[in-house]
Amino acid sequence: MEDLKDQLLSAIRLTGTDLRDDQIIMVDRGIPHKPRTLPSGKMGVYSFVYQGQFLKIGKAGPNSHARFHSQHYHPTNSRSNLANSILNDPEMREFNLTPETIGDWIKKNTRRIDVLLDASLGMFVLNFVEAFLHLACKPKYEGYENQRNVIQRDGI
Repeated sequence: MEDLKDQLLSAIRLTGTDLRDDQIIMVDRGIPHKPRTLPSGKMGVYSFVYQGQFLKIGKAGPNSHARFHSQHYHPTNSRSNLANSILNDPEMREFNLTPETIGDWIKKNTRRIDVLLDASLGMFVLNFVEAFLHLACKPKYEGYENQRNVIQRDGI
């Protein structure tokens, strides 16, 4: 994880952005994990990993506390969230998950890694961190399947 942070800091600095190492903190919440609220003055990029595969990577600005803390555990809390993605995945049907049980399953079975950023870095840096992690980790439930297949097939 420290190596990924170093790569991220280097990539951000390549853009000419001035930042200190302590303005970005990576927190591995482990398995099982307990979601935490977004600290004051912070924004974040969160990721969920199951059996070594990244499932979802998303971002939350400094005023998006519900997105960061709770929306991904409840399928009815937002249109796009990890709970919905897992419930709609034929490969996950063997677990007999329901809208009532999915939140606890996510907490017990996925590793959550949060990247906390000083809000003073701004939304461009937040967007960059999310995009960097999408590219580096290739989460299963990001993008549309037909877009992912075109990229893999055509090398675009």
